[in-house]
Amino acid sequence: MDDRPVLVTGATGYVGGRLVPLLLEAGHRVRVVGRSAAKLRCRPWAAHPLLEIAEADMLDEAALTTACKGCRAAFYLVHSMNPRSKDFDRTDREAAEHMARAAAAGGVERIIYLGGLGSNHPRASKHLRSRGEVARILQSGKVPATFLRAAVILGAGSASFELIRYLVERLPVMTTPRWVRNPIQPIAISNVLQYLKGCLEHEETRANTYDIGGPDVLTYQRLLETYAEEAGLPRRVIIPVPVLSPRLSSHWLHLVTPVPISLAKPLVEGLSIPVVCEENRIREIIPQRLLSCREAIRHALEQTRSGRGIQTCWSDAGPIRIPEWLDCGDAPYAGGTLFECGYRVVIEGRAEEVWEPITRIGGGTGWYFANTLWALRGAMDRMIGGVGLRRGRRDPQEIRYGDALDFWRVIGLDEGRRLLLLAEMKLPGEATLEFRLQPIGEDRTLLEQYSRFRPKGLFGILYWYAFYPAHQWLYTGMLKGIAKATRRPIAQNPQQFAPRPAKNACALQSKP
Repeated sequence: MDDRPVLVTGATGYVGGRLVPLLLEAGHRVRVVGRSAAKLRCRPWAAHPLLEIAEADMLDEAALTTACKGCRAAFYLVHSMNPRSKDFDRTDREAAEHMARAAAAGGVERIIYLGGLGSNHPRASKHLRSRGEVARILQSGKVPATFLRAAVILGAGSASFELIRYLVERLPVMTTPRWVRNPIQPIAISNVLQYLKGCLEHEETRANTYDIGGPDVLTYQRLLETYAEEAGLPRRVIIPVPVLSPRLSSHWLHLVTPVPISLAKPLVEGLSIPVVCEENRIREIIPQRLLSCREAIRHALEQTRSGRGIQTCWSDAGPIRIPEWLDCGDAPYAGGTLFECGYRVVIEGRAEEVWEPITRIGGGTGWYFANTLWALRGAMDRMIGGVGLRRGRRDPQEIRYGDALDFWRVIGLDEGRRLLLLAEMKLPGEATLEFRLQPIGEDRTLLEQYSRFRPKGLFGILYWYAFYPAHQWLYTGMLKGIAKATRRPIAQNPQQFAPRPAKNACALQSKP
């Protein structure tokens, strides 16, 4: 086997995060590239002896060229999914152009790209057309590029599966767009991964385009019905209507499912046309048992219900946005007003005992106090276009840098000592919530909860003062709830304190 590494872009995304361990297991050396090395180092496969980590933005051609040097092949698994940006297609185009030139300059011998079925359809959405344009840019470069085109990908944690799951489980009666009767050809994530890996190992796939799909061609309506059957739910009533445009459909999906509008809209637009394989040549080159839609749904349900969490999730993808005011080096007054408040409690228990319930916060566990109000806040956030609480968390117990926790994001993690969360709900400002642990002797632990808020404009300032009394009640209740979850007595009741900057507060990334 060639000892040169294989480059994987988008390694923290849904597909890339599953492809990396598959390649490592097969004995390939792998170099993962992403905007955040810390996010990559927190993946379960990060310590594998065959793995290398490179930090680069796809729009930074120089850094990308450095990442490509010495690699024999590259998987291109990145794309923009933000319809609110008028220039997402330009971003896709620039990133693809950078990849094509960087691969050539770095000595890469081939590129493998995963895009979407239907990109050449006359009524293809802007997003699907952009996927096709990316393929044309890569295939017109100096490095031969293989283009795999897939429709709906079924697997635990995929955006497509989460749409299906929430629609069917929450709505016994659905009024749906007419496109639910368009033919589609879904494919299981396990089959997608085998095709990607197989293209690397079969030289004859170089510089070719292949459609990949499962064995079933069915309608989206039938897919919803199949999920209900596998989940043991009563038969759902599905009523197609002609008045739901993709835009209205995506807003409706945003309210009912955890998938945000920015992702729901391109998914809906992709289903508004038939997405069926036009050819199946790859089945002869890379033979494998293709899972039926029923089998793929069954496997995804088993993994979702097992309580073990899932390997990757749609919410993993994308950059981690660190507010500038959290960086080191600025004077305390730099960047405008900063509101802070802190609460602490002393618990009769070891730090590891107190840390355990903190790692389970959010998702099915909840927030240890006033969960009904948290749910109400999440519902209000969904109503105004925010992420809400429904995206939950990837794993019920494990937590890692970059994870989504309801409408928070993990941007700082010092195992057993510190957890820093960034609010991703709709706010008139930017907010963080931090938990810090400090052992006191051998059997006591100081737990501190520290919140910061950078308001935007007068409304942000009014927002802070309006909710400040409620936050006092909420945060002290949370500390008591966490203490209760440890099953250890409280040595000193919760009290407010003047927050102090954390040591190395600017080091927001996890320890490698």
